[in-house]
Amino acid sequence: MEGRGKLIIVSNRLPVSLSRKGGKLQYQRSVGGLATGLASFYREYNSTWVGWPGIAAEKVKDDAQNIKRHLKRENCVPVFLPQSVVEQFYHGFCNKTIWPLFHYFPTYAVFSDTLWNAYKRGNQLFADVLEDILRPGDTVWIHDFHLMLLPAMLRKRIPDLSIGFFLHIPFPSSEIFRLMPWRDEVLRGLLGADLVGFHTADYVGHFLSSVRRILGYENSFNQVLTERRMIQADVFPMGIDYKSFRDAVSSPEVKKEIEKIKQRVKDNKVIISVDRLDYTKGILQRLVAFECFLNRYPDWRGKVTFILLVVPSRIGVERYAQLKRELDEMVGRINGKYGTIGWIPIWYLYRAVPKEVLSALYAVGDVALITPLRDGMNLVAKEYVASKINGDGVIILGELAGAAREMGEAIIVNPLDKGQVAKAIQQALEMSLGEKAERMIAMQQRLERYDVVRWANDFVERLRYTKEKQMVFSGKKLIGEEEKKLHEDYKKAKRRVLFLDYDGTLVGFKDKPEKAKPDEELIKILQRLIGDEKNDVVIVSGRDPYTLQNWLGELRINIIAEHGIWIKEVDEEWAMIELFDNEWKEKVRPILDLYTDRTPGSFVEEKEFSLVWHYRRCDPILATVRARELKDALLQLIANLKIGVLEGNKVLEVKNTSINKGRAILHWLAKADYDFILVIGDDWTDEDMFEVVPQEAYSIKVGFGISKAKYRLDDPDEVRNLLKKLGGAL
Repeated sequence: MEGRGKLIIVSNRLPVSLSRKGGKLQYQRSVGGLATGLASFYREYNSTWVGWPGIAAEKVKDDAQNIKRHLKRENCVPVFLPQSVVEQFYHGFCNKTIWPLFHYFPTYAVFSDTLWNAYKRGNQLFADVLEDILRPGDTVWIHDFHLMLLPAMLRKRIPDLSIGFFLHIPFPSSEIFRLMPWRDEVLRGLLGADLVGFHTADYVGHFLSSVRRILGYENSFNQVLTERRMIQADVFPMGIDYKSFRDAVSSPEVKKEIEKIKQRVKDNKVIISVDRLDYTKGILQRLVAFECFLNRYPDWRGKVTFILLVVPSRIGVERYAQLKRELDEMVGRINGKYGTIGWIPIWYLYRAVPKEVLSALYAVGDVALITPLRDGMNLVAKEYVASKINGDGVIILGELAGAAREMGEAIIVNPLDKGQVAKAIQQALEMSLGEKAERMIAMQQRLERYDVVRWANDFVERLRYTKEKQMVFSGKKLIGEEEKKLHEDYKKAKRRVLFLDYDGTLVGFKDKPEKAKPDEELIKILQRLIGDEKNDVVIVSGRDPYTLQNWLGELRINIIAEHGIWIKEVDEEWAMIELFDNEWKEKVRPILDLYTDRTPGSFVEEKEFSLVWHYRRCDPILATVRARELKDALLQLIANLKIGVLEGNKVLEVKNTSINKGRAILHWLAKADYDFILVIGDDWTDEDMFEVVPQEAYSIKVGFGISKAKYRLDDPDEVRNLLKKLGGAL
């Protein structure tokens, strides 16, 4: 990272937790996949970690400065959250709304404006702390569902900041995600990042589908193009500290724990299950499957021990308390039904255990039964594989865990199919040593290569690459000295011409074309520019002459209509550049009508010399498919005609191929010796204008995308501000 600024890692919790016992502050290492996994990486990069230290702000109010100094030695910066925010932001919206919804339990989700406002407040508090510590060139890597609004908040405050975001839980299908009332805000929050990372390709697909269906942004090659930026979504399956788990098995402490477990289970085969208490983990369903196994394969009774380790979670929450009661009852019932003197089928542990005990369980387990109902990745599966140094274990892995996408050598099962899981247990217990080793070694080699440090480096490097790629798409922003020079050249010029596209440049796009009528502000801007006798102002549009005449006819302004077919000079009548025939319309109109009938929300606009198929109001997924089909059908139909198909912003337009905006503006460029030329447009039909103007002209692309224009502005608001300055209104 040298010479590039610092890497700032942001997560809900710091890798160091703070508590108060006996009136004294105590610091301890946080537990959890992210804190544990990134610990070595962030120290290696001399990064700064920003997060909540685990204690309410009110409890440390008088010690805040001391805490900051202490955490600074750990390269950590605390975000102090008030107790009310902790309750409603973390325990509230994060755990009661996002967690169940993203894990496909929508009936468990709570949709509350109060909790949503707390979620926004929590993200804002993080943004406030980050704004104070960020320096030019820094990179911010934000983690997980607690902070999905933070990327956009930081982007608004520091527009050029390099921001990555990684989601550690599943991203649900668009049909589930759209149930959230604040779905738009969450998606826009995530799109504030430059790179959005997920564990699996499925989650990337769900995210992109939601962005397209809900916000209407198209994507290609996992790239989302908004009005201002390109955002990359990609797959980064999180790894583990592989060496740490592999080496732990050989340590004296772990060997001691292994012996304790073996003394308890004797010669029995051991199945292990390690989970936090949560309804998404499928623990009850796993027990049902184990009972099915004991029932279907009675020869294994007395020969296998199922060690069920459940780590307490969210104590005091009724839904989790109910799950604990059901779990206790089911374990008791199965042990009572199948247990004998000297053999208990399920060895049930309800507590957190130190890493030494966990590593010992991994080492002893002949089979790891990991069957969550839904899981972002599940690092337990990877930790188990790393711990099997003799290659003698077998994983039964639920297909709804993210890890199943990269651990194909495991026995993959449907966690809700108890018969399939029971058969998989039998298969795992009876698998030959050779097959076990073949499967295990393949997974170990893969996980050792792509460990947590490789995962983190991969993400950071991809973020750098994305920022570089954005520069190709974005072009040079018209700000600073470049904008100042434009104003100076404008002021000293004796004869000027301004070519201004209309839709997407002077006004934003609307659901219906007729809604884009010029407002009072735009009329005043144009009047000021027209009022300067040095200026020739030309509106260049794909719209028909009648509409433009109706909207702008009161102004003494030049107009080009239908992409260059019609021209109207001040005090002159409408005239055509050349004569065109419309016989082709009779062949084309039926196919446009057919696709309109097949695509709800679309419609056909007929201009005098073109036909336009609009699909802005359609379902984005269907519209994309239909637009592609329609274009192919049109190209076959018109192959021998002198007409072409133009792709605009949510439109397909069929017109004569000799017509374009560039040819039309040459009419004005030939009229006078202009010493200032300004061309502004937003879509690819305007590229013809950018191409034909002289090198010294000022050409400006509105929005994001590759262009022949010299400069870029973000949106129509910025275009209007520029024109106001030129006209002297600002």
